Amino acid sequence: MIYLDHAATTPVPRAVADAMYEVLTEQFGNPSSQYPMGLEMKRRVEVWRKTVADALGCGAKQLFFTSCGTEADNWAVTAACWQNRHLGRHIVTTAVEHSAVLEACRWMERQGYEVTYLVPAQDGSLSAEQVLAAVRQDTALVSCMLVNNELGNIYPIAEIARGLAVKNPQTLLHTDAVQGFLKVPCSAKTLGADFLTISAHKIGGPKGIGALYIGPRVRNPKPLLAGGGQEGGLRAGTEATAQIAGFARAVELRRENLEEKLLCMAKIRDYAAERLSAIPDLKILSAPGGAPHILSISLVGWPSQNIVNDLGSQGVCISAGSACHQGKPSHVIAALKLSKKVSGGVIRLSFGPETDKGDIDACADALRRHHDTRMPML
Repeated sequence: MIYLDHAATTPVPRAVADAMYEVLTEQFGNPSSQYPMGLEMKRRVEVWRKTVADALGCGAKQLFFTSCGTEADNWAVTAACWQNRHLGRHIVTTAVEHSAVLEACRWMERQGYEVTYLVPAQDGSLSAEQVLAAVRQDTALVSCMLVNNELGNIYPIAEIARGLAVKNPQTLLHTDAVQGFLKVPCSAKTLGADFLTISAHKIGGPKGIGALYIGPRVRNPKPLLAGGGQEGGLRAGTEATAQIAGFARAVELRRENLEEKLLCMAKIRDYAAERLSAIPDLKILSAPGGAPHILSISLVGWPSQNIVNDLGSQGVCISAGSACHQGKPSHVIAALKLSKKVSGGVIRLSFGPETDKGDIDACADALRRHHDTRMPML
């Protein structure tokens, strides 16, 4: 099998699975219990929290575990609006955010908020000036992703943060960094966002665990869940200790020789762009200088779902965009206002540190066969 869908999820290394297995079978105590096994698990959770926090460039007490990136995104949007409920009822976001942010914003619209959805340029780019121009005195929140999960564009979060400090210092900033964490420079300190979302299963960790960084400007954040007081009283519920252990171990493994891994992925991305460009009717959509692990392309005139199905039958795993769309048209591609033939043929290749040129060659050969043996339908 040739796996080129790392932006959807990543394989879990044996060392991560082993760390989780130990917790599930041997160190299974409840961190809230007061006997030795429970106290040891409470200590371990805090060690694992620090491991993840160190990688994100924040303090351990600023990092809160969630069940996934979607939960963290939803929490950030609602918590920011709660803090700034007396400032105003306006939100600025982009039309190409992950659905977890867009649907949370739409829910806020139903509560009486006004949302400005910024549309990027046709190459997916978005400037800090464009974001800041939409900010008003009543803007409670700006939410802009760090890396677009379908196109790979990197958005200027640090520049937006600096601009907000001048234009409206009370406006809070959230960034969904799920596709950026340990793939592009991603530090809570340097980005300057008040909320920052990450997820384990995009970096070799298990599904079912994410985290939200909450910065010092957020005063008395609104709890996500009420209950037993876990996660500093902000997210109640018994800690998912095995998933947390797996998250921390995945972070440790990914950070080993990280610069070399990122360079390898960038070279693979460039090789893929060069190799695939030789296929007739194929158009590269991802702009240069994007995240090293994502390449968006279009086989112009050929329906993307047919391409995904055909390559899947040949043992090559790619996607037609975010896995969350489940076969539906992508709102990200729709926002770019491409022609029907181009937008209808969009597929995404995404890479991991282990992806090699042989994987790209196999994918290119499969795409060429699809082009040569299937009729265009768009």
